[in-house]
Amino acid sequence: MTQLDLLKQAGLFDVNAPRYTSYPTATQFSANIGAVEQAQWLAQLPPDDPVSLYVHVPFCERLCWYCACRTQGVRSAAPVVAYSQVLLAEIAKLATQLPNGLRASRLHFGGGTPTILPPELIAQLTTALTTAVPLAPNGEFSVEIDPTAIDEARMEAFIAAGMTRASIGVQDFSPQVQQAIGRLQSFEITSKIITALRKGGVNSINVDLVYGLPHQDWAGLSATLDQTLTLAPNRIALFGYAHVPWMAKRQKMIETDALPGAEARFDLAQRATEMLQVHGYQAIGIDHFARPDDALSRASNSKTLRRNFQGYTDDQAASLIGLGASSISRLPGGFVQNEPITARYNAAITGGNLAGARGVAFGLDDRVRARAIEMLMCDFALSFDRLAASFGDFAQSLLKNAEAAARRYHEFVVFDGETLAILPAGRTLTRMVAQMFDSYAVDQTRHSSAV
Repeated sequence: MTQLDLLKQAGLFDVNAPRYTSYPTATQFSANIGAVEQAQWLAQLPPDDPVSLYVHVPFCERLCWYCACRTQGVRSAAPVVAYSQVLLAEIAKLATQLPNGLRASRLHFGGGTPTILPPELIAQLTTALTTAVPLAPNGEFSVEIDPTAIDEARMEAFIAAGMTRASIGVQDFSPQVQQAIGRLQSFEITSKIITALRKGGVNSINVDLVYGLPHQDWAGLSATLDQTLTLAPNRIALFGYAHVPWMAKRQKMIETDALPGAEARFDLAQRATEMLQVHGYQAIGIDHFARPDDALSRASNSKTLRRNFQGYTDDQAASLIGLGASSISRLPGGFVQNEPITARYNAAITGGNLAGARGVAFGLDDRVRARAIEMLMCDFALSFDRLAASFGDFAQSLLKNAEAAARRYHEFVVFDGETLAILPAGRTLTRMVAQMFDSYAVDQTRHSSAV
């Protein structure tokens, strides 16, 4: 029996699973948690422990059909300017809730399209944020950039504010694929923007690519990889496209028959991984790649790699504060998400309140399972010694899960009583193995294919 046959037998092509950028996952959030708990948990932040800051800008001048993020299209600057004023009010409100002396290890602007912000508002927002929560020494400031939606003034504003890393959305350079996903973006404009960023002193560049898109085949994806490699990014994220049109309505614009099947997706991911490794990139977790001298590679090698809502990170901050509509915070007591509807978020903040609308409180069982799942997602191994160092004897409560995972995926997973290890041949099953430690019922319709 071939390895592919064994993976089929294990259910790889039949299962949808969470990506486990959090645990409990967002599907477990409820309205029982809101602004009251958000305020309590913000006050509990240890002042000596740096936090991460995430700012969500939900606007786009164009709505890419493949995207399942919380975004909305705009035709003028007016909604963006109005939203920015609310963000400034949220920052001011947040400052009154936080302990004195708190610092940030990371600041990340995401979306949507953060570069839709006018230059003067970029300056105001970053100044307000770094005044409320100063960036710690060696802190990092990253921005998600659509090369078709940034001009020199906006780039200069982010650089002047201290941007150290840019995450460049590409997905695929094939014109046919771009047409099918509603995102036209030439290699030339992408290269021009990356060159300008480096000239401005932004020396860490991440490129986001996607496999499993309509009309995508290996000839096209390998050509995209060839072009991407000429840009010499420090990191590459290669995500599997999640086709969930029942949740992301704009995905109904994508022709389902044009999507590669499960085995074709698997083949694309495997070939792309091999190609990137041949060109000197280290595989990080299930979908990232980095140069050997990059901080992400060093974190992976030292087993200090972490996973949060932005994906894989070397950031060791235990807490993340999300600002803006739909953003999610991880706080000492649990996860809390701001109002996802922009109008409701605006109303909450302008009314003088925090915008938390839903979330979940952490119990001890959640905490230990979250760390176990994070180890599997980051290290492909769950060490019970390391787990016990944080949670004591309670770590032993997961032994039965480890034994069950080893039995179910015995061709690809081994357990010696102390460490549950996913073998290299089974790393495409990682999300499924992690799901064995999820104590909540998983609704497969809410998640993407495991491959």
